[in-house]
Amino acid sequence: MAIDIEAIRKHIRGIIVALGDNPDREGLKDTPERVAHMYEEIFEGMNYSNHEISEMFDKTFEENLEFIQDNQDLIMVRDIDVFSYCEHHLALMYDMKVSVAYVPNGKVIGLSKIARIVDMVSKRLQLQERIGSDIAEIMQEITGSEDVAVLIEGYHSCMSTRGIKKVSAKTQTATFRGRFQTDVALQIRLR
Repeated sequence: MAIDIEAIRKHIRGIIVALGDNPDREGLKDTPERVAHMYEEIFEGMNYSNHEISEMFDKTFEENLEFIQDNQDLIMVRDIDVFSYCEHHLALMYDMKVSVAYVPNGKVIGLSKIARIVDMVSKRLQLQERIGSDIAEIMQEITGSEDVAVLIEGYHSCMSTRGIKKVSAKTQTATFRGRFQTDVALQIRLR
């Protein structure tokens, strides 16, 4: 799916009119164009399926891994900063920290690739819960490990700036796959 820049321009102009403002006034005349290009950037992940993201960032290492012992080692990248947009209100999810962990299964993924996966998945209209699920699915596909955990915490402007207006309410989600679902010792190592 390709993002339709022209349609975004048209609709943003219509929103400005619907809000009662003049889209041709100096401060707004280039806004539809700027918003269209911003959306193209911040929603880039919508152009790709989870499988396509897996293919993009499938850089693993399989040689000289004798330091990994009997599928007991844990690799974790903590506090990857991202933002996303809620599909319910098109509202910003911000100050999000994503941590991804997995138990290697004969190969390891480059650490920067984990951050790139998180970033690309976050560039979609969605729910925080789905971000974790999509990251876990991609990590399983790339690493061949069933044992993946994704922890996310962040703030949602749909809660902080409208409706209930609770500015300090933080949402935390945990996605566990494989042994992380049942192995309390593995879960404790995530802390």
